[in-house]
Amino acid sequence: MWEKYFSKKGKENFYLPGEEIKLDKSTTFKSFSCEKDPLSICKNRVWAGMVAFASVYLVIALRLFDLCVIPNLSEEDESSQKSFAASPIRRADIIDRNGTILATSLPTVNLYANPRKVLNPEKAARKLVKVLPELDFDDTVKKLRRKGTFVYLKRNLTPAQQYQINYLGIPGLEFEDGEKRVYPHKNLFAHIIGTTNIDNEGISGIEKAMNERLTQSDIPLMLSIDTGIQDTIREILKEGMEKFHAEGATAVLMDVNSGEIIAMVSLPDFDPNINRVKNQKALFNMATKGVYEPGSVLKIFNTAMSLESGKVKVSDSFDATQPLKLKYNVIKDYRGENRWLSVPEILVYSSNIGSARMALKVGGNEQRNFLEKIGFFEELDIEVAEKGQPIIPKRWSESTIATVAFGYGVAVSPLHVISGYAAVVNGGIYHSPSLIKDSPKTKEGHRIISYNTSKAMRKLMRLVVTDGSGKRANVKGYEVGGKTGTANKLSERGKYVDKKVRTTFVSAFPISDPKYSLIVMLDEPKALKETWGFVTSGWNTVPTASKIITAIAPQLNLPANPELDELRRNRIIEASY
Repeated sequence: MWEKYFSKKGKENFYLPGEEIKLDKSTTFKSFSCEKDPLSICKNRVWAGMVAFASVYLVIALRLFDLCVIPNLSEEDESSQKSFAASPIRRADIIDRNGTILATSLPTVNLYANPRKVLNPEKAARKLVKVLPELDFDDTVKKLRRKGTFVYLKRNLTPAQQYQINYLGIPGLEFEDGEKRVYPHKNLFAHIIGTTNIDNEGISGIEKAMNERLTQSDIPLMLSIDTGIQDTIREILKEGMEKFHAEGATAVLMDVNSGEIIAMVSLPDFDPNINRVKNQKALFNMATKGVYEPGSVLKIFNTAMSLESGKVKVSDSFDATQPLKLKYNVIKDYRGENRWLSVPEILVYSSNIGSARMALKVGGNEQRNFLEKIGFFEELDIEVAEKGQPIIPKRWSESTIATVAFGYGVAVSPLHVISGYAAVVNGGIYHSPSLIKDSPKTKEGHRIISYNTSKAMRKLMRLVVTDGSGKRANVKGYEVGGKTGTANKLSERGKYVDKKVRTTFVSAFPISDPKYSLIVMLDEPKALKETWGFVTSGWNTVPTASKIITAIAPQLNLPANPELDELRRNRIIEASY
């Protein structure tokens, strides 16, 4: 029994306490490999973990260095190193020729709902109506009960409204980024710029005509319009419209040498910031959309065409002693002179008979070709959506030639008239009208009359103002030249009505070296005590245009020269001797 404790054979397998974990140092690394040694395995795993963590933190540190340190090392190269957040605005601004903002977009949010996620539509609608009183409770409940997953509840929320709705904590309500079109000048550019719909897409004016340009580029669209002059013209035109109790009014100011439109007003107008316009007539652009028989202002083109043809000279005279009898009608003069009239007198006294005889002498083909050259046969290529198609005769008979000569039988827009008039006085070059600053099309043009004919027409236009029906537009120092026109309106039965007229005055200044042309039109002006019961152009549109020219000429940097009229008188006196 004791042998098992003291025998040498048994002692080989016997260990005292602690001896079993002692290793023979001479055989430690020979008997065990690293893969099999538990302690080594543990150490290796710890080191591997430390290396992995160090690698991750190293990658993070390098990324932070790349984002935060490297851009600041080369601040001079901003384009390559600096990054900017994408703008939420998707529609470009519209500015005037001086950089004044006419239309811009502001970032907003729209509220929508996913009806499937709304747990209690009635309760949610009740809370929403408290925050947004303009919402209808029943309509909101109906929307929140729909089967779809998307429905708009309210667009263009204010930051305060968004915060309050968020605070309600209603499941299923979400917000999306949007933008709202804003027009800082309200009514001032209503018919030029137009407006957008609820989805911020153009539906009228430049907003519609140039919708693609405004949405594909963030560069502001610069117009040829001058805000200050636009405001001045609108105020004076509105004053004239109210004074003469007219149904509507329009005025256009154009640079005669380029075709750029400096101002364009149509009254009544509207505020494009308001979605609903009560007066539907206010949406109509008289300057570009309306086509009217212009009346005696068409005698400008009849005279220019006659002189250019070579068949009529300034010194020629025509018989206006008796009414002109044609096959189907008789042409008379309004307060006629009842005598032979020279070409200048035909314009000064606005003789229908004399104009008709001039046109008949030249012929219908030349008359038609001339009107076509100045764009009277097609709608104008202007950058607004509202453009009127001219109304022209189907047959160019003798009666047509005569009536067109003094302003009837052809219906065109006021913009047609002023564009053609600018070409007549600027040296004979027609430029397409444009609302865009430095538009390529304004640099192009085609000749309609010779320079000598244009020069002769300037003198005739000046005579109308100094000696004819345009006397009230003789603004001292600015040499205004122009022509009046009064056209009777048609009734619903197609007959012309007396005392129901459209009056027009088209002018240029200074006429000796024209810079700008202006057209003013009043729709159905009423007779006043001070007009002695007359409603013709000389009593309403002419004085209105005179006020406009007096006010805007200094704004256009045109210095007044009071000696111009005196110099002209002296030259006439010297020539007579």
